Amino acid sequence: MPFKAPFPIRSLADIERLEATPLAEALTVRSTYAIFQASAQAFGDKTALSFLRTADPEDAPLRWSYAELLAGIHQTANLLHRLGVGATDAIGILLPGCMEYQLALWGGEAAGIVQPLNPLLSEEKLVSLLQAGKAKVLIAWGADDDAGIWSKALRIRTQVPSLTHLLRVAPWDETSRPPLPDGVLDFELERRKEASDRLLSGRTIAPEDIAAYFHTGGTTGAPKLARHSHGAQVFTAWVCVQLQGTRAEDVVLNGYPLFHVAGVLPGALTSFAAGSEVVMPTTGLFRNREVIANYWRLVERYGATAVSAVPTVLAALANVPVGDANISTLRYGRTGAAPLSPDLAARFEAQFGIHVHESLGMTEMAGISTITPPGVHAPVGCVGFRLPYTQMRVVALDDHGNATDHDMPVGEQGMVIFKSPNVFSGFVEPGDNPHAFTADGWLATGDLGWLDADGRLNLSGRSKDLIIRSGHNIDPKVIEDAMASHPAVQHCAAVGEPDAYAGELPVVFVTLKPGAHALEDELLAYVRDRVDEPPARPKSVTILATMPMTLVGKIFKPELRQLAADRKHHVN
Repeated sequence: MPFKAPFPIRSLADIERLEATPLAEALTVRSTYAIFQASAQAFGDKTALSFLRTADPEDAPLRWSYAELLAGIHQTANLLHRLGVGATDAIGILLPGCMEYQLALWGGEAAGIVQPLNPLLSEEKLVSLLQAGKAKVLIAWGADDDAGIWSKALRIRTQVPSLTHLLRVAPWDETSRPPLPDGVLDFELERRKEASDRLLSGRTIAPEDIAAYFHTGGTTGAPKLARHSHGAQVFTAWVCVQLQGTRAEDVVLNGYPLFHVAGVLPGALTSFAAGSEVVMPTTGLFRNREVIANYWRLVERYGATAVSAVPTVLAALANVPVGDANISTLRYGRTGAAPLSPDLAARFEAQFGIHVHESLGMTEMAGISTITPPGVHAPVGCVGFRLPYTQMRVVALDDHGNATDHDMPVGEQGMVIFKSPNVFSGFVEPGDNPHAFTADGWLATGDLGWLDADGRLNLSGRSKDLIIRSGHNIDPKVIEDAMASHPAVQHCAAVGEPDAYAGELPVVFVTLKPGAHALEDELLAYVRDRVDEPPARPKSVTILATMPMTLVGKIFKPELRQLAADRKHHVN
């Protein structure tokens, strides 16, 4: 049966009520493939996926029903099986937002192990990731667009010895198929040759079988591939349905990139598991400025029931008037992946009547770690309750910033650690695993936070983001919350600037709202007046034309740290 929440979750007691039923009885689904089998049987001709060719709400979308989606998954899995992909072989995915991404993901997991890739990464980084995963097949977008995907794919296939086939996905608006090089196959034409009603491999998928490799830290350092089991991904979809009350009647505009866990698991698999409709807003997703400009009209057009985006996207949406759009279908607003400022949360609720619920998600926990359910109006920084059947602790740090075995009292900060059914199966490279877990097997998140009296987790930052000034640990969020309250500020980030005497000094980088004006000295005085701790008062404020971002929409602090270091070096 599709996943369904038996009752609303509003407290830790409700979570414990769920846990009264053993997990083995509450969740019997063994694979992501089984999720699509159940949904196709239950919902058949109901729309599963809508793809918006443009951001114009009046344009007709491309649509697949649940039956059509399962048929495409079967065809894709059978094509990969024909190409020699087995249960332990990886399939690289190098696509923008498109309907075929869903076939590559779930058909790929039914055949082997999918490896979604960030198209904006350098060719060298993509080659390194594919080599680390020993990918056998690469499914790539057949046009260059802004990421140069097809040109990259053609060059990559000659540099990764394990690749045996390259599958080209034709853009939706392509009128004629170009001739393909030897060894390159047309994804659509080849999958249409395959059976659509079953898996020809006869594979029986076990919960512990690896479903996916997701890369973490793909923009810095060596690639780290996190292994997700089918059981972990299924658990994520199930708990999201339980805690968010996801229904078959729901419609979600999923603008997250699909190489990232947020878009794939909480954003897509959860909806498919409950029978909801997933709307993909153009190949550019939330990176498409027209999608942002038309967002509220798209909500009205498709009857969207949830707003879900990272804080930087919410900040952009806050600049878009609702106008005469009817957004009364919205019942839930959620965010994660980066800190939410109190000012943005207040603006969003005042302008749109939507309370923004925060959650914690990470690649190493298959996309979700804690959830603030609908109806629970928590303060900013509260990311909600632990998941059912999950253990969560906040422990003290040692002198090196690592987790200890000493639990912190309610209200006191420490590192957040977990044991959960959706904790990942470790990194592909065994040498990366000791840093991810404590000696006794807890996932060490690197997140700093504290538990409140209701058992909810409140985040206060990342251990690696702490600014250490003469031995004083400064939480950058304290500075960022103060700076974000200035009416001219759109985005801001505080980082440490190297200092020969103090080690690091706090500095702030900001971008301004469209049409707004402010001077750096004015902003510096403003933020210093609102930061109580003298060591945390920033040394400088720098206004940038654009804030460095990851494709997911997180502010990319390593680049800001480098800017601060370069400036310091230049001054000296």
